[in-house]
Amino acid sequence: MKERQANADRHAQARFLIIRRDNIGDLVCTTPLIRLLRDRFPKAYIAALVNNYNKGVLAGNPHLDAVHHYTKAKHVREHGSVLGVHLDRLKLIWNLRRQRFDFIILGNSNFQAGALRFARFIGARHVIGYVPEDGVARTIDTPIRRNAGEVIHEVIAVNRLLVPLGIDEPSPPVRVFPSQDEAERARKVLNLSADVRVLGIHISARLPQGRWQPEKFIELITRLSRTGETQILLFWSPGDENDSRHPGDDGKAKQILEHCGNLPVRAYPTRELEALIVGLSLCHTVICSDGGAMHIAAGLDRKIVALFGADPARWHPWQARHVLLRAASTQVSDIGVEEVMEAYGKLVPALESIR
Repeated sequence: MKERQANADRHAQARFLIIRRDNIGDLVCTTPLIRLLRDRFPKAYIAALVNNYNKGVLAGNPHLDAVHHYTKAKHVREHGSVLGVHLDRLKLIWNLRRQRFDFIILGNSNFQAGALRFARFIGARHVIGYVPEDGVARTIDTPIRRNAGEVIHEVIAVNRLLVPLGIDEPSPPVRVFPSQDEAERARKVLNLSADVRVLGIHISARLPQGRWQPEKFIELITRLSRTGETQILLFWSPGDENDSRHPGDDGKAKQILEHCGNLPVRAYPTRELEALIVGLSLCHTVICSDGGAMHIAAGLDRKIVALFGADPARWHPWQARHVLLRAASTQVSDIGVEEVMEAYGKLVPALESIR
């Protein structure tokens, strides 16, 4: 107890920078760390460094003083020239270096060389992060190591980065914060009344093993529509499936919508991450494959039917009510429509009042 209080006093007004520069779901799983850090050091300065792709996860987060972002090389096409992107990155590094952070936290559950390079360029009195399993990253002065063979949730693994700061409390839920103005505007545009249950169905998955067939989505939507009390919002990753950099599901969504034209299903295109967060916030329940949308739904405290291809022990929805489905083949395509219907029924009984 005395050591914990001493840490709290010593770092009460410290300057922290959290670096997490990978996928959307990974950053969602880092939001409990941000909350725990703020709860322990309410007067500290806490900032995050993320990428252009995932920055929407932290929009409106009340536990951060600033969110800095940069463009990855593979996203140059959408954000100007290669030279311009590198110049912007250098300006960002210089700006962060001038802020003289006391701690940089490499917010990943394993060693990330790219994040460490950022930390080295930015500079800080202390760097906390996971080190490689087969060695030591010399510029990480507060190293964290994974236990051999251990399988734990990403949230728990990330939160261990706070132990050197005297923070070892149970983890809070993941959280994202939609714009309430945008949510109300979307609700009016869609004419969603308070007595109608809204179901979100996200049809995209980044990895092939997480993809469900359009025919099954069509059958699922048809069967769910028979209840007469559910408005369905259809979400997907925009773009052409043949785009080598950012394949999308415009064609798949078109096929589903054409077959479900007379059913209570509406397209909800989301070309920006913030729009996806707003759209999912309108839903009471979400059906999706494991991935960014699933973690966002958990961050909104929505009920989730999760179709899993990846490792559920590490990536299941954190502290959200959910039913997890996984085929023995680990291929989402082998999950049946009847299984999804049963899972949905467990979460949303026919006579359950809308909350």
